[in-house]
Amino acid sequence: MDNIIVTGSIAYDYLMRFPGKFTEHIIGDQLHRLSVSFLVDDMSKHWGGNAANISYTMGLLGLRPKVFGTVGRDFGDYRNWLESAGVDTTLVQQIEEVFTSSFFVTTDTENNQIASFYGGAMAYARNYALADVTPHLPDIVVIAPNHPGAMNQLAAECKTRGIRYVYDPSQQVPRLSGDELMAGMDGAYAMTVNAYEAEIISKKTGLSIDAMRARVEVLVITQGERGSHIYTNGDKLEIDVFPPASITDPTGVGDAFRAGFVTGILCAYPLKLSAELGALCATYALEHVGTQSHTFTLPEFIARFRTHFDDGGRLDVLQARA
Repeated sequence: MDNIIVTGSIAYDYLMRFPGKFTEHIIGDQLHRLSVSFLVDDMSKHWGGNAANISYTMGLLGLRPKVFGTVGRDFGDYRNWLESAGVDTTLVQQIEEVFTSSFFVTTDTENNQIASFYGGAMAYARNYALADVTPHLPDIVVIAPNHPGAMNQLAAECKTRGIRYVYDPSQQVPRLSGDELMAGMDGAYAMTVNAYEAEIISKKTGLSIDAMRARVEVLVITQGERGSHIYTNGDKLEIDVFPPASITDPTGVGDAFRAGFVTGILCAYPLKLSAELGALCATYALEHVGTQSHTFTLPEFIARFRTHFDDGGRLDVLQARA
């Protein structure tokens, strides 16, 4: 199977539900002194972190991704979980002095979210390079949200060593400067962000969407319930969402989309088909609470895919490669 390395955060997720709308409790002209507290109905703890989430869904799709990140002394059970899901954890660096990163998110009845992230062991990620853990050049590297210094170093290393990489700044867009964001996208095979993040990147860098797409071979901007837009070679592809059976929790939907999209790239599928793979993976995540709670077999996935999209028989190759 392809040699793919997924870098980024590995974390525990604490997911909470607020039985109301955030917007009803936030006064627009008082944002300069915001102080709010939301009593939530429930809380659940899940495996999480961008790199681990992406790798998990890739494992379901039959790949054996190598996840690369830093974790704390409490990682033992998580390592076993990922390995059981088909993820190679041999490149994970365990730091005994700290705990694994943690993500806290509250979701309201309109699926708006307020979140915070404790870095923990992730702060050590900037101390490691790909060359430190593997002498072989991977087929592709995913640079998912991580310590900003680690993301910058990984992008620079990929360019220096001629490694094809997907740049996914997403949740770290607020922490990265305009210059850092431009350096990350320059030389990337693809950049994946959502529509809101694309607007923030535009403001920080001064780049229009057309200018961004000129810096990468493929620009992917997810649009939530409106699907995704794929920009390449002057073309714009508009990809539908895959209709969900239910809408349960949006956490991790973007990571699942990236897993399907990059899997399609590795299989040399057309960009449209790759994004449609991502769309179905995203729907599986949307239908479950937790970023690694969804599951499927490849025959189940392919059969469901064909109820809405037309792969022209290409997904049979995906099953044969597993």
